[in-house]
Amino acid sequence: MTSNRDSDAPAPFAPARPGGQQALRIPAPRRERMRWLRALRALRELLATPDDTQKAMDLHLAIGARDFERSFQRFIADPTGRRLLEARASLAAALADREALSCMPDDSLGRAYLDYLDHNGFEPRALIELQHAVHARWEEEEGAPPLDPVRWWFHERFTLEHDLFHVLTDYGTDGVGEATLLAFSLAQGGGRANALLTFGAAWEMWRVLGFPWLRYDLRAWQRGRRADWLIALPWEELLPLPLDTVRALAHLEPAAIAHPGGILRGEIDEDRVFVAA
Repeated sequence: MTSNRDSDAPAPFAPARPGGQQALRIPAPRRERMRWLRALRALRELLATPDDTQKAMDLHLAIGARDFERSFQRFIADPTGRRLLEARASLAAALADREALSCMPDDSLGRAYLDYLDHNGFEPRALIELQHAVHARWEEEEGAPPLDPVRWWFHERFTLEHDLFHVLTDYGTDGVGEATLLAFSLAQGGGRANALLTFGAAWEMWRVLGFPWLRYDLRAWQRGRRADWLIALPWEELLPLPLDTVRALAHLEPAAIAHPGGILRGEIDEDRVFVAA
C-alpha cells in the first residue's frame, strides 16, 4: 500500500508483461480548460442543496480535470494500482453483488458496506449511471473531451470509493459527516476542486459551530494525511476481511484517537441551527 506522503507521481507508463509484451497503453491525457465561474456557481448551488451529487460532479468537471489526471498518474505508478488496472476488474460489480456481500462475515468490510447501502438507500450502479449522464451533458454543452476507456475505468472506481471512505472512516452521510469527509479526502488527494468544496463546507459549519468545528475538521485532515493512500487499495480483496483489519492495513487512525470527543453527526437546518443526529 502506498503511503499518502508519497504525493509526487512519476510520468505515464505502459506496463509490460514478461517477454516484453505490452499489457496496455495509457493514452495521452485530454486537455481541459478551467471553468472557475462554473465551479463557483456549482459550489453555491451545492451549499444550498448539499444532497445534490450532480452539483459536486459539475464542480469537479469545471476545475478538477488536472487533479483527476494527477491522481490517475499516481494510481498507475503504484504497484497495487498497476495490478488492478491491468486486471481491470469491475469494482461496481463487486459492490453491487448484494448476495455475495450478505454472505460475508458480520464484522467484514463487505457487510458494513451493505449495511451502509441499506441505511442510506444507495445503489452503486445508480451513482455510475449519474456519473455517465453528467459527463455526457458536459461533452454536449461544454465541448468537454471524452475520457478514454482506461480513465473511465479509473473514474468509476474513484467515484465509488467515496462511499467506501464513509464506511472506513465512520464519517456519516449527514451534513457534518460529508463536510468532515471532504477534509479527510483533501488530505488524501489534494486538488483545487477538493479544496474549494472543503473550504465551502467548512465555512458553512464554522458559521454555526464556531472554532470547535475547525479543530474537529483539522483532526479529520490530519487523519487523512497519516493514512495510506486509500484510492489504491484493492477493495475487492478487502471486502471479506474484518473492518478493523482493513483499517489497520490502511494505517487509518482509529476514530476514538482521531476524535477523542466522538464523531459529530447531524445537520445545519434552515435557521442556521445544528441539529445533532
